[in-house]
Amino acid sequence: MSYTGFERITVSVTDGIGTVALTGRDALNRVDERMHEELAQVFTRVARDPAIRVVVLTGHGKHFCAGGDLEWMRDARLGHCDLPSIEDAKAIIFSLLDLRKPVIAKISGACVGLGATLALFCDTIFAAADATISDPHVKVGIVAGDGGAIIWPQLIGYARAKEYLMTGDALSGARAAEIGLINHAVDPGELDETVQAYAERLRDGAYQAICSTKVAVNIGLKQLAHSILDASVAYEMETFRTHDHAEAVDAFLEKRAPRFQGR
Repeated sequence: MSYTGFERITVSVTDGIGTVALTGRDALNRVDERMHEELAQVFTRVARDPAIRVVVLTGHGKHFCAGGDLEWMRDARLGHCDLPSIEDAKAIIFSLLDLRKPVIAKISGACVGLGATLALFCDTIFAAADATISDPHVKVGIVAGDGGAIIWPQLIGYARAKEYLMTGDALSGARAAEIGLINHAVDPGELDETVQAYAERLRDGAYQAICSTKVAVNIGLKQLAHSILDASVAYEMETFRTHDHAEAVDAFLEKRAPRFQGR
């Protein structure tokens, strides 16, 4: 299977374990227009790769993914490029949920916004204890519509999920594991070794049973995604056009506090 043509995602395969690394145009691996388009394609490509039995989703370098690129959002508001595609937003989530192979998230550094959504939709989630996990869509004046409104309540319950989604507050990897948002928080120096051992365990286990168990468990989650995602993405697209979103982006790029007006 060829992965040529990808610019923002790197796929490597060793002994049946495929590593999908988000490789942004900066060290934080922020999602720009190109990465968003590639995320809508990569999991379908991985699903068809006979060399891959287990997938590890991670970020290139020190960070997993710091969420959406605010410069892209500004340029889209100014008409210089397109807003995120609704079709791509849905394809990202459903292609990840439809992937029969086990997917393991390996989180270090920043795991924010869409980055957090991707990680939390994985089958098993490992993070460095000092990683930072958050979904701060509201801090830039938009709805957590790309999947956060689906997956956070399923992992930590509605009350806690709404607290974190409505404030955008961050959790450490250790705290995320404590409340059940992720599976395991480990010493940063042990993250690679721990994930590799777990990936090998799944690769060498009763593989058809493992994959079919994943598929069965995901049925309910896919039903939820089908019932929620259209509305949540539509709300997100609506808030991309608000004054508060424009103000938040400008404030971030100008390195000042935003002055929200609720409109």
